[in-house]
Amino acid sequence: MRNALIVARRELLSSFTSPLAYIFLCLFLALAAALTFYLGGFFARGQADLEAFFAFHPWLYLLLIPALSMRLWAEERKTGSFEFLMTLPIATAEAVAGKFLAAWIFAGIALLLTGPIWATVIWLGAPDNGAIAAAYLGSWLMAGAFLALGSLASALSRNQVVAFVLAAALGFLFLMSGLEVVQGLLRGFVPGEVAGFVAGLSLLTRFEPLSQGALLVSDLAYFALVIVSSLILTVLTVDMKRAS
Repeated sequence: MRNALIVARRELLSSFTSPLAYIFLCLFLALAAALTFYLGGFFARGQADLEAFFAFHPWLYLLLIPALSMRLWAEERKTGSFEFLMTLPIATAEAVAGKFLAAWIFAGIALLLTGPIWATVIWLGAPDNGAIAAAYLGSWLMAGAFLALGSLASALSRNQVVAFVLAAALGFLFLMSGLEVVQGLLRGFVPGEVAGFVAGLSLLTRFEPLSQGALLVSDLAYFALVIVSSLILTVLTVDMKRAS
């Protein structure tokens, strides 16, 4: 774990030397505010809550998280630093965990910077701050799931653009799997039990209770499972690239 934290610290510090980090933060904050206060009809609803704010997070992550994750491994291979990293006395799992942790912390920083939106709600009324805190936790877990899928996509490709597209495609599949339009198509070809299983894989479906402040063990376990399984697949992929 110590080696993973060393890698995470290195990656996090290097992130802030890249213009991409600041572009990501500015875009995330600007879009989050615009979608909440304008498209989300925050003032028209007349309620002191952040429902409109969290409702757009899955789509924000689908758009922006691939830009954050695409460089995790694709950039290492493109610049040739992948070979150097693999010669260091650390296990592949430690390198994968460290890189993921750095990106996840960075996503957490982006979330923390939306604090003024929460402060605005407190100033305008008396929101359920416990529910909002739970929704923030759920949003961070969902960001972790998108990042883990993006890490796998980045490990599969040398090209960052391809890694971005692949990460967005994986995220889109996990988001849409629970929607009725997808379920209607599935039920025409597979048994209902299989369609129900696919619906349970939906990031959107799992995040909805969390966005309302309901911390269900099943939803928390789901996000943990997506993160861990995606990182395991990333480790296997990096080991294959390392051996080739």
